[in-house]
Parts: sequence; structure tokens; C-alpha cells
Amino acid sequence: MSTHASPRGLAARAPALAAWLDAHAETLDTDASLCGDVVPQLAEAGLLRIGVPVASGGTGGTIGDAIDSVADVAEHSFAAAFVLWGQRTFIEYLLQSPNQGLQERLLPTLLSGNLAGATGLSNAMKYLSAIEPLQIRAAEVPGDGHANAWRVTGALPWITNLRKQGFVAAAAADHEGGGPPSIFAIAHDAPGVTRSDDLDLIGLRGTNTAALQMTDTLLNDDDRITDDAPAWLVRVRPSFLGLQCGMSLGLAHRSLAGTNEGGPGARAAVADDVAALTEQLNTLAARLKSGVAQGEFVQTPARLFELRIALADVVHDAATLEVQTGGGRGYLRGLSGVARRQREAAFVPIVTPSLVQLKNQLAAQRAQQLKTGTAS
Repeated sequence: MSTHASPRGLAARAPALAAWLDAHAETLDTDASLCGDVVPQLAEAGLLRIGVPVASGGTGGTIGDAIDSVADVAEHSFAAAFVLWGQRTFIEYLLQSPNQGLQERLLPTLLSGNLAGATGLSNAMKYLSAIEPLQIRAAEVPGDGHANAWRVTGALPWITNLRKQGFVAAAAADHEGGGPPSIFAIAHDAPGVTRSDDLDLIGLRGTNTAALQMTDTLLNDDDRITDDAPAWLVRVRPSFLGLQCGMSLGLAHRSLAGTNEGGPGARAAVADDVAALTEQLNTLAARLKSGVAQGEFVQTPARLFELRIALADVVHDAATLEVQTGGGRGYLRGLSGVARRQREAAFVPIVTPSLVQLKNQLAAQRAQQLKTGTAS
């Protein structure tokens, strides 16, 4: 059992997975040799079914339980937590989709880990916040008499969990004929779908992160997650970001625990800082899970954005404290995971939506409120 996992953490819930992640955390970060194994490992430990209704093939529980599972994995491997976020978020898309047939068709293989689910909606989330336009276009074509059909063309430059053994990716598309954008589930083997080689990342290389290109890919209503992307995205965004924040929760917890591995003098020097960050982290975690569960962030997304920013700051500060207490030992290759966690912490501010995008969004919102307040 890992010495740094809490009794209620992954080492207690899924000891075999915790041991596998601890043994391979460096490999999952630095190369792609195990990238095909992550989803099956998560599935075997039952993590993909957490927070999924029993009637849908899950083990029940809440979205807060699913956030906790992402955090638990991130304490051992941020790369594996990134994959879990992608898979579990796609599962959430299906649970919140009105397309019951699509849910019944895909959920069993997603929950079993035989099929990988890729969120693919970073572009759509930025579109929702007026940060960038959609990158995919759908042109309507004659259907087969009972379903609408489209030829979908476009590209997404960065998607995680495009597992080579088989994946399905969510993607938002603008309709050339007008109307609200749709969100489609795009299968790896659909005609015109091309996966690039893995992106040349400085870390997280075991996450099957690549670009996806669609060229005249024929899709129909059976493949459509929603026909009203803006309204649906507003409802699903709290789960998307909440599960993503689970990665920050787990990484911060692990870095804070790592400060205990320094000498007594180092521990004493940072004890007050560690206590303050731990208290802040626990407060943010409680606010996050409560807000997602109660639907607070659907109407007030700014509060969720502020939580994501605050968590990124805690991750940065916790990782810095771990470096300070570890001393030179943390700079020796293979003796600790300190260097890896520094790379992982560096990724937190840039994962979509990035902190810069969120801060700009909040600033624009404040400016609009001031303008409206002045006018009233």
C-alpha cells in the first residue's frame, strides 16, 4: 500500500490499481508504451462506473464521488487521472444526452473499458464562452428516409484518450444550413476520420493525446448527442470542469503529503504553510462538489471558474513546498516523483479552459456588470 494515500483513498478502494499506478507513474508521463493499458486498468478497478446510475450499468453514487475518484487517481498518476477525466466526462455526456439509443449503444463498452471516450469539447467550451469559433462544419445531405444526415468536416488539434484500440470522440459542429450547433459522437472507424500521431508533449505522454481530422464523415441522428449544443453545454459544463478539477485536488494533496518526506527541520519550516493550504484545499473541494451536485454552477459559471483558478494556485503552491522540503533529493532522477509533479503542476494552468481564458472571461463579465450597473 502506498505510504502517501489516505485510508479512504485509492489504496483502500482499489489497491491493485494504486500499486500499478505507483509502479508506472513515471512511464505514463514520459512515454507511450503503456497508453493502451490505462483505460482497462481504470475499468477493472470499477472507477468508470462511479457516479453512474445502477440502471445505466454503474455502481450508483454522485458526480461528487466521480470527482473524488479522479482526485484519488491523480495522487498516484496525473496522466492516468487525465485519461479518467476524459473517459468519465464522455460517459457523463451520454448520461445527459436525450439520445437514449446512443446511450444504450455506447455505454456498455465505455463502462467496461473496451472503448475509450474522448471529450473533444474543449473547442466547444471555448465557443460557449465566446473565446473561439467552432472548428467543425456539418452539411446536411439526404438521409435514408427516417434520419437526418450530415457530412462533417473539420479538425480538433488536441484530444486526450484517442486510444488506438478504439475510441469515440465528442465534437461540436456548426450547421451550414443554420440553427444551433450539434454535438456528435464520432467513432474511430467512421469513414473520413483520421487520428494523428501522438502529440510530442513534454509530459503526459501515455494519455493517447492526438489531433483528430474529419473529412466528409457521414453522420446521422443516431450519432447526435444533442441538437442544441449551447443549451446542453451550459448544463454539462459543471460536470466537465468539476471532474477536471479533480485532477488538481489529487495533485495538490499528493504534493502536500510529499512535504512530510523531508527532514524534520524542513517540515517544521513549512508546517504553517502546509496547514493553511490543506485547509484551503478542503474548503475548495467541498465548495466544488456541493456546487456541481446542487446545480449552482449552471446559472453562475463564474463561481466555478473562480474555483478552478483558486485550485490551480493551490497546486502551484503545494508543488513548490514539496520542492523546498525535498531539497536536492528531488533533483535526482528516479529517487522521487517531485520532478514529475512539477511537470504535472505546470499543465494545470493550460488545460482547457486555461487560466488566462478564464481570467479574461471573468474580467469581461465584471466589465459588463459595471457597464450595466452604471447604465441602470
